[in-house]
Amino acid sequence: MKKQTIISAILFGLGIALSGISTAQNGGAVSPFEKGSVTFSAGVGVGNEYNSNYYNSAIGTKAVIEVGLWQAGPGVISLGGQVGGTFSNGGRFDDYKARTFIVAGRSAWHHGWNVKGLDTYAGLSAGAGFNQFSYNNNGRIKQDEIIPVFGAFVGASYFITPAFGFNVEAGHDITQIQAGIILKIK
Repeated sequence: MKKQTIISAILFGLGIALSGISTAQNGGAVSPFEKGSVTFSAGVGVGNEYNSNYYNSAIGTKAVIEVGLWQAGPGVISLGGQVGGTFSNGGRFDDYKARTFIVAGRSAWHHGWNVKGLDTYAGLSAGAGFNQFSYNNNGRIKQDEIIPVFGAFVGASYFITPAFGFNVEAGHDITQIQAGIILKIK
């Protein structure tokens, strides 16, 4: 199993376990993410390496829209979509470039920890990646392919106003770790 997948699974399990402990100690959670909430977030960070054809560190960016649909114990289950990409260059060939654009659905369980403005979550994603790499090896070589993409992630958002906040997310998804902003639309 890849090191990234193991770390993602551990983070996901830890997030679920800690959420249960917090609920037992506090008698429930207060979260800015509730049933009926609609959020948009965007971030940039370390991109995931798809098909092991990246050299140097990949840069990744991701945009997400989520809707809180179901109350699930002390938290809310959301469904949404995400788009983004990872980009890398350099390597053993001249002018080597690798890029993957991803379109995926996602679902997460959100929990607030009784801290005003804090939303923590863990979830899964699945979709399609449009992968391309190219390089110059006595002539231009370019390969395009469509690949299935699956992800697991944990994250936290802290709202400094009722509608605006900052977000961090880690896992095996479009990005391995990222930071950005979040807007509460509804």
